[in-house]
Amino acid sequence: MNSDKNHTLPFIALTVLRVLIGWHFLYEGLAKMMKGNWSSAGFLIESKWLFAPIFQWMANTPKVLAMVDFMNIWGLTAIGLALILGVFTRLASVAGMGLILLYYVCNPPFVGLHYSLPMEGNYLIVNKNLVEMAALFVTAVIPTGQFAGLDRIIHKLLKK
Repeated sequence: MNSDKNHTLPFIALTVLRVLIGWHFLYEGLAKMMKGNWSSAGFLIESKWLFAPIFQWMANTPKVLAMVDFMNIWGLTAIGLALILGVFTRLASVAGMGLILLYYVCNPPFVGLHYSLPMEGNYLIVNKNLVEMAALFVTAVIPTGQFAGLDRIIHKLLKK
């Protein structure tokens, strides 16, 4: 194998990872938007652990809940589009990490915390949110948007 292939293949793999995460975010945002009556209230009310009072207050305050729902839907959508297009990739990755961190601390998979909402699996500390947050960390520190994305064009324009 030549040196270019050894250098290119990891960027291709990480670009695929970025686009897949972007699709996940975009689809989640659009699905919530299209549902029309979607609300984060159930998820927030279920909150356990350290920040439960804050999340439950959000769920029980209609104006705050409306703002949380709006920001969740549009945040997921915008982050997803940015990751897919490879534009402002680092910012989108960090924003995605922040959003997922909120999901994680709202309902963490810790010993002794039991939720009435059905879980997709059995987790202890590490769940899909933590894994996706780690993957977003990788997309934040490795410039895949400059490899394949609109960041490449923006970077070239800013260099001039």
